Amino acid sequence: MIHLTDRAIDYDALSEQVRRPDCGAIVLFLGTVRDLTSDRVTIALDYEAYPGMAEKKMREIEEETRKRWPVGDMVMVHRLGNLDVGDVSVAVAVSTPHRAQAFEACRHAIDRLKELVPIWKKENWADGSSEWIHPEKSGLQ
Repeated sequence: MIHLTDRAIDYDALSEQVRRPDCGAIVLFLGTVRDLTSDRVTIALDYEAYPGMAEKKMREIEEETRKRWPVGDMVMVHRLGNLDVGDVSVAVAVSTPHRAQAFEACRHAIDRLKELVPIWKKENWADGSSEWIHPEKSGLQ
């Protein structure tokens, strides 16, 4: 399942959604808003996307991941809008028969999402300034 949302991500539900009797491993990655970027204090992030384009790329990543690993089920969710420090901004859950596969598939999916999906992030800093940053271009992953 691929999903963009403006609501809090229910990561417990995502873990349950990918649970399957033929899969002995579930890996869940959560990306959260941190309070420090380099030497600047972050107070919030804003995320924007063109949903049709972003969801298309996310589906391509899911297909690519499923071709490389024996994925039982997989969910990728990215939040849009204004997020406070500590909020979950992105989640990837993957189930596979064995743990190594699940770790590899999940890492591949989140790395490709950050690299390819057109989701823009605006850093809002404590000094009142802000800047739009594409995560892959910032070198901060």
